[in-house]
Amino acid sequence: MERSNDKLTTVQTSKIKTQLGLTNILWTVPLVLLIIFYFYPLLAILEKSLSNIKSAHDIVEIISKPYVIKTLWFTIWQATLSTILTLIVGLPGAYIFSHYNFFGKHLLRVLTTIPFVLPTVVVAASFEAILGTNGLLNTLLINYLNLGFSPIVLKHNLWSILIAHVFYNTTIILRLVGDHWQTIDPKITQASYMLGANKWKSFSKITLPILTPSIISASLLTFIFNFTSFGVILILGGPTFSTIEVAIYRQTINFFDLNLAAILSIIQLFCTLFLTIVYTLISYRSTTMFKKNKLPIVSNKKVNWHNKILIFIISILLVIFLVSPLLALAIKSIFTGQIHNEVLQHMRPSYTLNYYKELFINRRQSVLFTSPLETMIFSIRNAIITTIITLTIGIPTTWVLTRKSTLKKIVEPLLMLPLGTSSVTLGLGFLLVFSKPPLNLRTSTMILPLAHTLIAFPFVIRSLLPVWSQINPQIRQAASMLGANNLIVWFRIELPIIARSILVAGIFAFTISLGEFGATILLSRPEFTTIPMAIYRYLSLPGELNYGQAMALSTILMCVSGLSIFCIETIRPNTISEF
Repeated sequence: MERSNDKLTTVQTSKIKTQLGLTNILWTVPLVLLIIFYFYPLLAILEKSLSNIKSAHDIVEIISKPYVIKTLWFTIWQATLSTILTLIVGLPGAYIFSHYNFFGKHLLRVLTTIPFVLPTVVVAASFEAILGTNGLLNTLLINYLNLGFSPIVLKHNLWSILIAHVFYNTTIILRLVGDHWQTIDPKITQASYMLGANKWKSFSKITLPILTPSIISASLLTFIFNFTSFGVILILGGPTFSTIEVAIYRQTINFFDLNLAAILSIIQLFCTLFLTIVYTLISYRSTTMFKKNKLPIVSNKKVNWHNKILIFIISILLVIFLVSPLLALAIKSIFTGQIHNEVLQHMRPSYTLNYYKELFINRRQSVLFTSPLETMIFSIRNAIITTIITLTIGIPTTWVLTRKSTLKKIVEPLLMLPLGTSSVTLGLGFLLVFSKPPLNLRTSTMILPLAHTLIAFPFVIRSLLPVWSQINPQIRQAASMLGANNLIVWFRIELPIIARSILVAGIFAFTISLGEFGATILLSRPEFTTIPMAIYRYLSLPGELNYGQAMALSTILMCVSGLSIFCIETIRPNTISEF
């Protein structure tokens, strides 16, 4: 009997050693990816920023320049204000989603999620479609009130930036806070009522402390996205406003001052990495509290007429704020007529599909070297390659993260670093490193998928990790006891459980690549243009045809993003996820 136990112990020890060896091998894949395509470009930026600096006095002198201080200050306070406004809009929606079942809830949840997966250039185009000088609201007001001017002027205005940021990030509050709110056992608050607490006291003393980690986590993630905002500021802010992200782009492309661009990149990098580390720690704590809880079915408590009115009002406001810009974008893509001062009172839009037909034509004076159709094909190709690479590396990496390892606490934050690095900074790093030997990829069509992989990688990890972490380790141990090796355990047990999460992660990677704009604007070439780049170029040029094609391309990208999020909502597991 003792020999049998010793033999069993030896087998288990051997399997543990084998698993640890496999774990250590799998760590090398994402680490090599980070070293070559993340740390190496960042070191190049650091070297460039320090090339003309001989002392600490030079650093202080550069940072204290009015341009740098003004840019940094605007970046911080617009991100703060945008985050506060997002919380104000998102928390009521999180409440009704987590507490009530109502007609159209699933559809509303999908519709309110679409803005988050939209490329920033499409978000900017959607607000241009509804609030711009040629936007839907101005067109309607001019035609039906016989005005001689455009009454709404929000382009190159701070309010257009703030509204677009709230539109873009509200779903973060709805998801992260709403999902955690839904896991709170209603018996806790019911017990407080039994002990004499009113609704406000029960909320402030019980519900709010439980929700605080998720609210802080969602707020930090929202702040990071606002802090690194690029497309919204570039298009809606115009030359008047500039965040660090926009300043890096302008110093690189417009002024060819790579030294100042590199210094701005380092400043932003330190800020965003600090925020990302804090977010990761708080997010880990928040997820750990609930990782063993599946999202429960919302309790079918009685919904009185007060609740119905509340649900109706909040739902209508969410639809108006989050859906109307998308509808305006689609409408502007099928109606002709731009507003011109000399014909304001006589302009009548007419229905047309010409803007979509033009997408299949490459006219002689086109702003692109390739037709819009070729641009779409090239973008889809990039997205497919990005998805394959990201899943190939992301699946084994997530598998390793679910195992106990001494390296886990060190490697996991490293894998999340690209999430806290702006895409423009990554693009600048790629530009510095991969435009010369030994890794000259400047003319290669693979440079964009590689950059997109780094951007999508954290999203894939955060999509897979919560589900994979919920698998009971005793199931694996039981399979191992029965003689199953790691490969059999993976195919027979883990894969069926996480299959839907893998599909969700793949859709995320595909959608992110399709709409990526920040790194692409620095790395793309005229003969290899992506859809977001084409939209930006069309919006930057005058003329009704250019404007219409921008609206048409944006609508197509919006529909693809909407279909993606619908698929994610349909197939994603019933569990808490990061995104």
